[in-house]
Amino acid sequence: MSDQEDSPVTVNGAANGDDLRKARIPRTRRVVNPDARMPLMEHIRELRNRVFKALLVVTVGSIAGWFIEEPVFKFITGPYCKLPARIRNGYQPGLPGGSQPQDCHLIVTGLFDYFFIHLKLAIVIGIVISAPFWMYQLWAFVAPGLHSRERRWTYLFVGTVFPLFALGGTFAYFAMTRGLRFLLDMLPHTVIPFISVTSYIGYAIAMLLIFGLAFELPMVMVLLNLAGVLTHKRLRSGRRMIIFLVFAFAAVATPSPDPISMLLLAVPCVALVEGAELFAWANDRRKTKRGVLYPGLSADEIAEYGLDTERVHGRRLR
Repeated sequence: MSDQEDSPVTVNGAANGDDLRKARIPRTRRVVNPDARMPLMEHIRELRNRVFKALLVVTVGSIAGWFIEEPVFKFITGPYCKLPARIRNGYQPGLPGGSQPQDCHLIVTGLFDYFFIHLKLAIVIGIVISAPFWMYQLWAFVAPGLHSRERRWTYLFVGTVFPLFALGGTFAYFAMTRGLRFLLDMLPHTVIPFISVTSYIGYAIAMLLIFGLAFELPMVMVLLNLAGVLTHKRLRSGRRMIIFLVFAFAAVATPSPDPISMLLLAVPCVALVEGAELFAWANDRRKTKRGVLYPGLSADEIAEYGLDTERVHGRRLR
């Protein structure tokens, strides 16, 4: 009796043990990292490692930028050197002691001025040339928490942020010549300008950053529309205010007070904003045809948040 009871128990126990071991293998894998979540300390360690790698590649890029700073400096000072000699150096024909027409000089007022300018330009060059690497570190940290749709939006942002910034920098390069001509042409003939390299580089970097960042505004509007936060109806109703704010920002933000620089910033930005509005119209029309203008939200939630449910081409959002 005892043997008969023990043997089936042993066999069943062995069978049950095998079944349990087979069942435990996938179960422990699911429990280790459910929903691909990480503890807070793991996030902090991951962020620390990503930041360290980003700073490392920026440092390496800055070291490289230290050795290629000279052609970059010539490129930045190009708008200043293109000015007529009368405006640039106070050159007057027949005036004793006047600068020669071919001269293009910037001055320093301190012993370490150009050293710090050289270092600043090297860091800026390092940030620019290492941008793909440190942006990848940012992407690698953020991507695991994004859905596939949000990742596509990120690809769109990364693919357009540099072309738009470069376009803004191109307009800034032309605006700098106009702004410098306006500012220096105001000087009376008895005043000879001596522009410090610190002042000029600060002006050039400010122009490039302001124009480059301003040209990113349409991309922000496109991303907000893709996320369902900003619809075409709201853009259309606030078009006049947006255009006014763009011109007001251009008038205040440009370091040069001349109207040419303001228009070179405001007019392209308005054109890009109109392009973003056209994209929002096409995107909202596509969503409405599919019956989903706010994906992931029910009709009650849309009504609770006060979102737009207007008719588009005779169809209403459900």
